[in-house]
Amino acid sequence: MQLEGVVSWNAFRQAVTGYHKIAGRKRDVLTLIDFSRPSTEQRLFVFDMGRRKLLFSSVVAHGKNSGDKYATSFSNEYGSYKSSLGFYLTETTYQGRNGYSLILNGLEKGINDRARERAIVMHGAAYADPSVASRGGRLGRSFGCPAVPQKLSRPIIDAIKGGSVMYIYAGAPDYLAHSSVLKKTTGL
Repeated sequence: MQLEGVVSWNAFRQAVTGYHKIAGRKRDVLTLIDFSRPSTEQRLFVFDMGRRKLLFSSVVAHGKNSGDKYATSFSNEYGSYKSSLGFYLTETTYQGRNGYSLILNGLEKGINDRARERAIVMHGAAYADPSVASRGGRLGRSFGCPAVPQKLSRPIIDAIKGGSVMYIYAGAPDYLAHSSVLKKTTGL
């Protein structure tokens, strides 16, 4: 896919490993969100795994209590306003307070399995626009949702809805130690 210099090899390797292990996957699409990068950089990547093609790359906001320019703190707790790491399956779309939105089903117990209860969804937001980062040195932050620029929200959501895998990465050793998807894999 010619991703050298575009995507972290470690993040991509973990995402692909999980993508192949997740039984409920219905689509050959993988979304990687790399929270080891600052919010001012493109850190959301959508891949068509069947055609081996990068479909989208974009900035993406993290939860307001996860950090400032970088996301460094994560939680599965209701009311934490933090992002959650790990693997998700995308579900259906709906029109909500933030417009066109995508339900995310967290697959890892204790890490992100409360995503639905916490209303952690993908949606567009004015604060997730690169112009916000250029003015303020970082993107605005969500209540824990991966929020994308409004002009990209519908095309990205339409590309990943309906049973594709999403992986939110941060290079956190604590996550790897507890991941039900990756901990059984040697070498990760």
